[in-house]
Amino acid sequence: MATYTGPQESALVFTGQLGGVLRRGNFRRASGWAAAVAKLGVPGLHFHDLRHTGNTLAAPGTSLADLKARMGHDSARAAMIYQHATAAADHAIATALDRQIEASGKG
Repeated sequence: MATYTGPQESALVFTGQLGGVLRRGNFRRASGWAAAVAKLGVPGLHFHDLRHTGNTLAAPGTSLADLKARMGHDSARAAMIYQHATAAADHAIATALDRQIEASGKG
């Protein structure tokens, strides 16, 4: 990050033309977003899609309280959007249950 920001703890990564905060209303134009995502081969990708992806990747094994804090939400409903059920998670749960049953000697 030192390459792209100033030394202050509050230094911005993305800034407007004058070095200030990029506002929601001018982000796409000021950042060249459409050209950047087209060059990456993902035209139509929205900046908010990155937030959704990050939260979805962070969700497995993370408590609702931790997700809410990460996202800045106070609603469990908002955090639960990111806790998608997956086949891998279902398999891990079933395996853990099998181990508990086998360890109890009743399996």
